[in-house]
Amino acid sequence: MLIDSYDRVVDYLRISVTERCNFRCQYCMPEKPFSWVPKENLLTFEELFEFVKIAIDEGVKKIRITGGEPLLREDLDKFIKMIYDYEPTIDLAMTSNAYLLKGTAQKLIDAGLKRINVSIDTLKPEIALEIAQKDVLKNVLEGVDEALKVGLKVKVNMVPMKSINADEIIDVLEYCKARNMSIRFIEYMENSFAKKEIKGLKSNELLAILKEKYEFEDEGFDGASPSHYYKMKDGYRFGIIEPYEDDFCKKCNRIRLTAEGQLIPCLYFDEAMSIRESIKRGDIKGAALVLKEVVRTKPEKNRWGGEDAEVSKRAFYETGG
Repeated sequence: MLIDSYDRVVDYLRISVTERCNFRCQYCMPEKPFSWVPKENLLTFEELFEFVKIAIDEGVKKIRITGGEPLLREDLDKFIKMIYDYEPTIDLAMTSNAYLLKGTAQKLIDAGLKRINVSIDTLKPEIALEIAQKDVLKNVLEGVDEALKVGLKVKVNMVPMKSINADEIIDVLEYCKARNMSIRFIEYMENSFAKKEIKGLKSNELLAILKEKYEFEDEGFDGASPSHYYKMKDGYRFGIIEPYEDDFCKKCNRIRLTAEGQLIPCLYFDEAMSIRESIKRGDIKGAALVLKEVVRTKPEKNRWGGEDAEVSKRAFYETGG
């Protein structure tokens, strides 16, 4: 079992298989050129899998595949199958922008993927174009439909932004509710790579908008999930992720691995340790020691809120958010 210095059990590994993305979203990397890390700099799926086995053996119970956009990496389904075959009970999920999902959903579920998180920030094509800087909405919605059709459980994330998509909060919730998909509204996480003009909505502003139409009760947090959940009268639940609140990090159980082998203890911070050389030379004990040290030095909380509030310099496209 992996336990950090604040007695939190760390049993969730997020693996970014690529930093490449086919969107240039305003809140992530709007000005980054369409380039990519050379293939030889990336750990192969076989090498990533060697570390995955270590993590599972040490107590990791949940793995999420992220990017960039993970579906841009060829043969992703084969990597997912490696993990599933090693430990079929692992909670195996993926985060995707869904643009390429329509043609890959069946392969993903056949390989052992159980769930997928998709960003839907708008249901208007022109707003999707403004946010992603690409005409994406048709492909995204078709990808979601295909995922549901083949049996993947779909969860939707939305980042509400003032003067952009804040007027669609109820519309996106209703879209999800009609398809039995849960939704989480994510407060915009300030970072140095995003468009400077972005202004996100805080949770109290979101709740005020939702209260105009719905009645719901506060259910608090669900286990180690970062989402603060609310339940409507008909039983439908929605969540809000509030990175600026003190309790956001209280039960954090996550660490992150980049495609180049950097093991990151916290989404906010730049600090990391590399498992690359250990894995490359087959030093399983060395990689396990790095894992334990990263868990041991995991910070108590981020610096998005409070007296020490800062704008994160973390490139989310390297870590999957």
